[in-house]
Amino acid sequence: MNEQTNLHRSQGEVSGPAKQREPKLGLKQLHSDSKVWEGRGIPDFIYGQEELMAGGTQWPRSASGTLESFPLSRFDAALCSAWKQRMELGLLRYRLRDLQTRTLPGAVGFVAQLNVERGVQRRCPQNISSVRQAFDPEQFNFNKIRPGEVLFRLHREPNLPGALQQEDVLVIINVSPLEWGHVLLVPEPTYGLPQRLLPGVLRAGVEAVLLSSHPGFRVGFNSLGGLASVNHLHLHGYYLAHRLPVERVPSKPLDPRGLLHLLQALPAPGFLFYASGPGPDLESLITRVCQATDYLIDHEIAHNLFVTRGAPPGKTSPSSPLTGVRVILWARKSSFGIKEGEAFNVALCELAGHLPVKTSHDFSSLTEATALTLIQACLLPPAQAEEVQAALVALVTQEKQ
Repeated sequence: MNEQTNLHRSQGEVSGPAKQREPKLGLKQLHSDSKVWEGRGIPDFIYGQEELMAGGTQWPRSASGTLESFPLSRFDAALCSAWKQRMELGLLRYRLRDLQTRTLPGAVGFVAQLNVERGVQRRCPQNISSVRQAFDPEQFNFNKIRPGEVLFRLHREPNLPGALQQEDVLVIINVSPLEWGHVLLVPEPTYGLPQRLLPGVLRAGVEAVLLSSHPGFRVGFNSLGGLASVNHLHLHGYYLAHRLPVERVPSKPLDPRGLLHLLQALPAPGFLFYASGPGPDLESLITRVCQATDYLIDHEIAHNLFVTRGAPPGKTSPSSPLTGVRVILWARKSSFGIKEGEAFNVALCELAGHLPVKTSHDFSSLTEATALTLIQACLLPPAQAEEVQAALVALVTQEKQ
């Protein structure tokens, strides 16, 4: 079986958690030299409705949340196997090892991780001055990556019930990974799309979360001004073997139909969109989220977005089941470039409660109060935040019933 076909499902093939592993290519069949990859073609990962796990997934009560503690879905097995191969071949800027991790004492439950190499070796951010900046083919973009950095093409079976047709999305390694399996979801790179969220790539990101049997596989988006370092449309996806505050924090509805909720708890207030699984409700969610981000871009407001398995909106408890998908959107002050000297930079994972820290000193000394100060300094002033909230409520209120 060659690489072009080994990610396909055959008729009658078992999918989901019951299917543990896809056949692997041996390392001797691969090579870090780009010339060896040219002409191989990009493998397709084709998935169907039955692989989108609408029933939710849960953290183990006592066992760790590592990948080894969960039965891997077909998607997890394909992603992790291919990602590990690329790491073994040296296609990442550094070899990711087990990261030192600690939960900061306090009410929030921040998960701090020491990742010195990412802080030192990640690509310098592009020169960006506007949330609406146009794509520049002369700057680094995903048409310039090495062929071996592409893992596979994520492709939904045609005519999936209750959903619009999905364009193909490439799954690419992030060469400066935050955590295990850190990938980028990139719609056709030759289109030259700027970093502005579109329904097709958001749908692919949400469905990637539904394809994973691990509750710690999350997807996110940084806008320009929200610490996106490349102005070429992409989402992030990665595994984190730890619970995060945003999975279960309570929320209040902002409109009569409960289409938009507000997360009021720390670390930062955010707008919550929720769907229990694939189908019309998920399609409506994607439309509402993109309407909201369009508004923010049109008003030059930076933003971050985070997709995770989560509890339904409303009152929740630490034991509330993760029965659906939460999409959290934060409007924030624009910040262009990496801020030197700070313990961490505030983007999609930090707002969700995951803090990748750059130095050993900051990792050992970081407190919840310090983390909250850094995060809250990036939020909109209260008057502007209220204006944004009113505008987003108006958008969902206008939606046809």
